[in-house]
Amino acid sequence: MGITQELRGTGVALVTPFNEKSEIDTAAYRQLIKNCLGGNVDYLVVNGTTAESPTTTLAEKQLLLDIAREEAKGKGIMFGLGGNNTADVVSNLKTMNLKGVNSILSVSPYYNKPSQEGIYQHYKAIAEASPVPVVLYNVPGRTGGAGIQLATVERLAKLPNIVGIKEASSDMNFALDIRRVTPPDFLLLSGDDMVAVQMIAIGGSGSISVLANAFPETFSFMINQALKGDFKSATEELLKFSELDPLLYEESNPVGIKFVLEQLQVCSHRVRLPLVPASASLTARMLKAMQVLLPVKVR
Repeated sequence: MGITQELRGTGVALVTPFNEKSEIDTAAYRQLIKNCLGGNVDYLVVNGTTAESPTTTLAEKQLLLDIAREEAKGKGIMFGLGGNNTADVVSNLKTMNLKGVNSILSVSPYYNKPSQEGIYQHYKAIAEASPVPVVLYNVPGRTGGAGIQLATVERLAKLPNIVGIKEASSDMNFALDIRRVTPPDFLLLSGDDMVAVQMIAIGGSGSISVLANAFPETFSFMINQALKGDFKSATEELLKFSELDPLLYEESNPVGIKFVLEQLQVCSHRVRLPLVPASASLTARMLKAMQVLLPVKVR
């Protein structure tokens, strides 16, 4: 199976559970992975930004990957390796044990505000250093507005080791343009759960999902229906999330989804500073959205 097929469907952007000492809760992490695989997700996304990668150490990143490899049961693993220090990313690609990793997800560099040429050279260096295919991650809302512009996506798509993009700008016109200027086998993956169905309708291959941490079965069914061309059924499933989803990001990701996961008794709501747990106002609204719209039991 080629990488294009391996990354079709639902990839779950796994959170990193923490215990009361702010250490990785490995038992909860294993349970989370089991739940997601039991809910028919197609592949695991480890150490993405939803995993609080800016605040985990290199040793912790390796631990998350090692556990995921043990639990994956043959499912693909996409590993998040990105940042705003190109040399550091390249070094990690060369020194980390990436056994079992099928692809790398690399976020557009943040804070530095590089030019588009700088972004191109950054990804070129990563692609040349990576032992596995690379997926770009465009998320202007979390990179100081420094998104990957269309002409840069088109250039990068021509590099042999760059195979797709996680597009999280929520701009469907931009997504259409990406589809227009890239090869047919270049992966277009939704990075925004609420536009995943629309993204598939214009030629996308699936979604890298936050919601799938808590609702893997429902979300995977939705994506599969869309990939089959049953957009009416997929949209009916999508509407179940329409009240809850925006609340998940109101106080930054993964604050919201971790609260939901705690209600489902999967893992703690704990996050690492500078993030803090959801406020009382937000938790009340999330509980209401879960109880009214989703067939789940909450504590």
